[in-house]
Amino acid sequence: MKYRTLGRTGLKISEVSIGTEWLEKKSPELITSVIRKAIENGVNYFDIIFNFEEHLTKVSKAIEGYRDKVVLVHHLGSSEYKGKYKKNRSIKSCTNTFEKYLEIMNTDYVDILHVHFVLGPTNFEEKILKPNGPLDLALKFKAEGKAKFIGISTHSLGVVEAAAKNGNFDVIMYQINLTNNALPNRNEVLALCAQENIGVVAMKPYAGGILFRKNAKVNLGGYRTGGMGLEKKTIPEKVTPTKCLHYILSQVGVTTAVPGVASIEELDATLAYCTATEEEKDYSLILKEFDEYITGECVYCNHCQPCPADIDIGRVFKVFDQAKIELTEEIKAKYNEFEVNASDCTECGECEERCPFDVEVINKMAETVKLFQ
Repeated sequence: MKYRTLGRTGLKISEVSIGTEWLEKKSPELITSVIRKAIENGVNYFDIIFNFEEHLTKVSKAIEGYRDKVVLVHHLGSSEYKGKYKKNRSIKSCTNTFEKYLEIMNTDYVDILHVHFVLGPTNFEEKILKPNGPLDLALKFKAEGKAKFIGISTHSLGVVEAAAKNGNFDVIMYQINLTNNALPNRNEVLALCAQENIGVVAMKPYAGGILFRKNAKVNLGGYRTGGMGLEKKTIPEKVTPTKCLHYILSQVGVTTAVPGVASIEELDATLAYCTATEEEKDYSLILKEFDEYITGECVYCNHCQPCPADIDIGRVFKVFDQAKIELTEEIKAKYNEFEVNASDCTECGECEERCPFDVEVINKMAETVKLFQ
């Protein structure tokens, strides 16, 4: 397992994390076996979206003795009503649910307190930011030491952008997967998050499992794609959990991917990413088959490699795309860490011949040199 820093939180998070949504209603034995095997394999970030007492009790038992090894997440606004999930903005109810969560999980604090499932920019402004609203409640818990960092979860790219500019959010949870590669403004917003040093947690990495319905023609609705409604697509056979995860973890600003698993077998399929070969990780042909890429845009797949000058093209361009938002000293430092950078390009053109997305690599290298020098 490899680890990345979750933005300005400073937390070291496993690249592959686990969502517990699909474990709800499973037996205590299965939940314990899945969570503990994940921990033993280096997973340390567990997203807990449901606050059902029965479910939390099972999860609490599973992490018993491992609290210092895991990053715990609570969704402020996810509540239980007559045994079913209900989104709730009542401050009293959210407070009671959170306090109950701490009690059941046998902990004094959560690492990340997400303001749960914000619908859109208007909802964000009117419901979340209002005086004595959910954000103020989250900040109160943070001041009391009951939450280390504040996050937000959303299916709206507009909310991601607004939250990134707000200044109060340390972490943003948003769906990122193969289906929304061409979503307008997505990459710019992710670069903004990186610029603001906000940790990005990618949910729905498998688009709710729809990406594994091989050869089936499926409807990719907005909740799976992050707002980009697509025509029905036939899922190619080449889609695998490893390719899905590698695509996500190659995008600007992303710290971790959080797939939901419902069994040991699904956990194993996810953890296979950690030992996969570069060939097994290669997602470039999937994007081409989906035809959901923007011709001429680098997707950091490194299909252009190897570079005769030994430039890590994908990583260099990822830093360049962040720098286009704002060239900070931190971004300059990241660029200067490369032993070989854009100025070492010999313009041989081998990378452009290999690139499946028609990126004008030589011109982009020249733009990179100009920006950083």
